[in-house]
Amino acid sequence: MNISDDIEKFIEKLVWYGHASFKIKNKKVIYIDPWQLPKDVEKADIILVTHSHFDHLSVEDIRHIKKDDTIIVIPPDGASKLMGNIKEIGPGEEIEVINIKIKAVPAYNVNKEFHPKRNEWVGYIIDFEGIKIYHAGDTDFIPEMKELGPVDIALLPVGGKYTMNAEEAADAAEAIKPKIAIPMHYGAGVVGTLANAEKFKQLLTSKINVKILSPKK
Repeated sequence: MNISDDIEKFIEKLVWYGHASFKIKNKKVIYIDPWQLPKDVEKADIILVTHSHFDHLSVEDIRHIKKDDTIIVIPPDGASKLMGNIKEIGPGEEIEVINIKIKAVPAYNVNKEFHPKRNEWVGYIIDFEGIKIYHAGDTDFIPEMKELGPVDIALLPVGGKYTMNAEEAADAAEAIKPKIAIPMHYGAGVVGTLANAEKFKQLLTSKINVKILSPKK
């Protein structure tokens, strides 16, 4: 399970703010599902929103990090809540934003109704000059994950109730086979705890590299 130096260095550019909220700084500043951000964060070049629930589409946080030229990529049902340079996207669609390739992939529940497939909410695969990051969004282990193609870093929800739990996320990771899997969607007062992330890592020991990030506050 050797990890290339390029991917290891890229992980250092990844900031987790808790729950499903991330920043990636690689020439441009990209946020995914910004929520409960600290006050002193950088402004965004690109903002990706997976779906319209309050803990993923936070109008206040987006307003805080948005510049005049910030590009916001979001499924149609959340677009009306925002102002600015909006790019609507649905599952299976691809766009290129500031020379960064972004593909929206399905994200939904299979045995609960919090995130129905009919809503056409998404996860994202972001291609940074050959390094691909998959942010799964709020989802269960769905058949489409087996068809994602190679990804280097997978950000997977593990908190249960609204999404996969640790065991289901471990099964998903084995299907996706990323170089590194990072658990998310826990420990922010909504659902899940660090114990879920540690269980996820334990289940994948000797199979897939798992890195548990500390939330930046």
